[in-house]
Amino acid sequence: MLQANLRPGDRIAVEDPGYTAVFDLVGALGLVVEPVAVDDFGPEPVSLSKALRAGVQAVIVTPRAQNPTGAALDEKRVRALRPVLQAHPTVLLLEDDHAGPVAGVPALTLAHARRERWAVVRSVSKSLGPDLRLAVLAGDATTIARVEGRQHIGTGWVSHVLQEVVVRLWADQRTEARLRAAASHYAARRAGLIDTLRTHGIAAHGRSGFNVWVPVADEQAAITGLAAAGWAVRAGERYRIKSPSAIRVTISNLGPADARRLAKDLAALVSPAVQTRSA
Repeated sequence: MLQANLRPGDRIAVEDPGYTAVFDLVGALGLVVEPVAVDDFGPEPVSLSKALRAGVQAVIVTPRAQNPTGAALDEKRVRALRPVLQAHPTVLLLEDDHAGPVAGVPALTLAHARRERWAVVRSVSKSLGPDLRLAVLAGDATTIARVEGRQHIGTGWVSHVLQEVVVRLWADQRTEARLRAAASHYAARRAGLIDTLRTHGIAAHGRSGFNVWVPVADEQAAITGLAAAGWAVRAGERYRIKSPSAIRVTISNLGPADARRLAKDLAALVSPAVQTRSA
């Protein structure tokens, strides 16, 4: 969609913190980034308004399971953001719903019938598997036509065999049950880690998705210390433009016992015991 609708030098609003692959893509296409601050409920309206007034041609929003923060739109934030976007109707709104039904929160969208330029992508990569290489795209007629034209330069379509696999999976009631179970599984592990960190006085974020975002004063010290304790987590630097330091913890395989041990190890790094000595 970016290749079909933007040109080098165009400005684009992206979430900050945001997904590293998006940063890499917009850089490779020669686009100029305008960061938009994100909280637990998605892009902050004031920050998005500022980016739009700076003259961006497009906005990328992750409506749920935002990587790395786990942010997800709620109805209140949707109501706050739609008027901000509607003041700039010709800006292309791109929604990347990559996690779909395993995100842990309902699907919400900032797009609506009165918007001139919009596109919503709902992928099966996280729910059914990345090897299926399939997503469903909806958008306005102009945006869809440009994407179709761009596809004609390459293979032109996603494999019909893979499409048939996805359709059969969607039609199978067992798939729906497994997706519900997976969403519940991820939600429990997110909440477990966040709650355990809270008992150690550490604030963390993760309303949806597969990651928990933990603000820290020194990313490298946290990464190095956790590695020494046997943990592999991601430094937040690659996910940030102007936002504060943090680390990203993936929770998909983090059971309750592991969460307790990780929280304890991290607490020892960010809140070391006070050292005392006699006078």
